[in-house]
Amino acid sequence: MFKHCGVSLKGAQGHRAVTLALLFFCANVSSLLFSAEAFAVPAFARQTHQACAVCHIGGFGPQLTPYGRQFKLMGYTLRVGSNTKVPLALMLIESYTHTAKAQASAPANGFSTNNNTQLQQASVFLAGGITDHMGIFAQATYQQSSGLFGWDNTDLRYARTFTMSHHTAIWGVSLNNNPSLTDVFNTTPAWQFPYALSNITPAAPAVPILMGALAQQAVGLDAYTQIDGKLYVEGGVYRTLSPAFLRDVNVGFDGRVAGVAPYARIAYTWNLKNGNIELGGLAFSARRGLTAVNRTGQIVAVSGPSDSFRDVGADASYQLLNGGDHIVTANALYLHERERLDATYASGGSSHLHDSLHALNINASYWYRNTWGATLGMSSSDGSKDIIRYGNNGSPNTSSRTVELDWNPFGKADSWQAPFANVRVGLQYTWYTKFSGLVHNIDGAGRKAADNNTLFLYLWMAI
Repeated sequence: MFKHCGVSLKGAQGHRAVTLALLFFCANVSSLLFSAEAFAVPAFARQTHQACAVCHIGGFGPQLTPYGRQFKLMGYTLRVGSNTKVPLALMLIESYTHTAKAQASAPANGFSTNNNTQLQQASVFLAGGITDHMGIFAQATYQQSSGLFGWDNTDLRYARTFTMSHHTAIWGVSLNNNPSLTDVFNTTPAWQFPYALSNITPAAPAVPILMGALAQQAVGLDAYTQIDGKLYVEGGVYRTLSPAFLRDVNVGFDGRVAGVAPYARIAYTWNLKNGNIELGGLAFSARRGLTAVNRTGQIVAVSGPSDSFRDVGADASYQLLNGGDHIVTANALYLHERERLDATYASGGSSHLHDSLHALNINASYWYRNTWGATLGMSSSDGSKDIIRYGNNGSPNTSSRTVELDWNPFGKADSWQAPFANVRVGLQYTWYTKFSGLVHNIDGAGRKAADNNTLFLYLWMAI
């Protein structure tokens, strides 16, 4: 989810160093960020003079309320009064991961094959309005598992309103580094559930390219409009950044996109008395070349033919927001990908020239007073068999279910130290009904799909 500029900090020493550095950073910027008023970081809350729960379901991110959706569409510029403070915020996620059976090898240097605690994520944000019509959401993140501090999600926007006939509309442009990062619904890959998950457990062997393969590796320019708060239309193009730049900002490189990769999105929202319903679709097309490792061990692009990926999807969401104690949300996304593997097939990396993939993600949440939450989700990916690409059974078919319980003691308007202190404690369990097309012997060495079942406990803090 978070692929990550410039500093490498390894193992436990890196963990302690980053934690101390962030505490030192908080102490030294407090005089800059904190005013005598009760409106401060997180940056967006300080800018709007609203509690985080006004924009987010569940105390704080990433699920957006209708107000939060409009705030993002308006380029993060909505504000109360004048604000000249630097719009900075910090986030930490400390986690514990347990799998039903220990992995065959440690997932990263300094980790065990099971029962790992880690500083999963430590992020610094530059987030807020720059001018009356321009704003930014930019994130840099450290991960203990990689030992790297790098470039994360970034979205620079310019937005305005206009009227035509009897209609009111928002239009804007976004410069960003992750296809679907621009979206305001929690259905598309950049923002879908699980919102936090372990990054040191086995993952599905294959998913469509739109589900994170180009995250932080590409730069895109999107134009969008929303009419009467109902019809949303967006279109843009993406190009991958150079391997040298991505190395400088500590982001992986999975191949260069040939030309540009177009992205399109359409959604319609019905605003109900006590909530809203959204239905939409999205499409993405990319041609990507292969990579190789050079003499110095660096991943570089390979010249020659490229593989073609065409993703088409449909999504839906529902929110029950009646202004009371109870909030219900439901989100769904289906993606179909057609693949023409000219580069991979020619190099002997696939059994077929043409392959396909499908992915389905469905989840539903209940929140009581934005404090206690429960979410049930399911995820499934499948596609055509390819022995060379996927090995063993030759199938990418993987299906899982996830249940998560959350407690947000802070984040509401009347919370302690609002809006400075935002905390979520989450307990998540994921179980697999199928992995790599199999229930038993999924790796050729006797491991079962259920052996990858994962218990994930996390503490998520934002200030």
